[in-house]
Amino acid sequence: MKKILLLAALIVFGVTSTKAQETTKKIKATATKVAKVNGAGMVFENETIDYGTIAHNADGKREFVFRNNGNKPLIITNAVGSCGCTVPTFPKEPIAPGAKAVINVKYATDRVGAFTKTVTVTSNAEGQATKVLTIKGTVLDDNKKS
Repeated sequence: MKKILLLAALIVFGVTSTKAQETTKKIKATATKVAKVNGAGMVFENETIDYGTIAHNADGKREFVFRNNGNKPLIITNAVGSCGCTVPTFPKEPIAPGAKAVINVKYATDRVGAFTKTVTVTSNAEGQATKVLTIKGTVLDDNKKS
């Protein structure tokens, strides 16, 4: 009886320790997906925002979330929309290493039809002084009947 209990305990211990190691490997793999850079870095959660199909004059505000994956402060010097209908705003203060920040963009949804616009971000990010972000979608025409 003692041998059966000992064997059962060893099996439970073995399975538990194996699962713990797999979880640790997964956590390490997730942590290494965002490579660290020497200097300032900029990694976006999404580089494209799809508005989908939205109503005419709907809220056109969206945000691009990013992280400084470098070891020096990230300084964004400019963010420019590809036309007057796309207006970005960006943080003026330096973004500390490891910190998250947001670039807000507002699209003028008074313009009906499909759109694809860009926002060009200029910064001191190592290896990518400029970054192009994209917004797209379709604004419905209120006058068309379905």
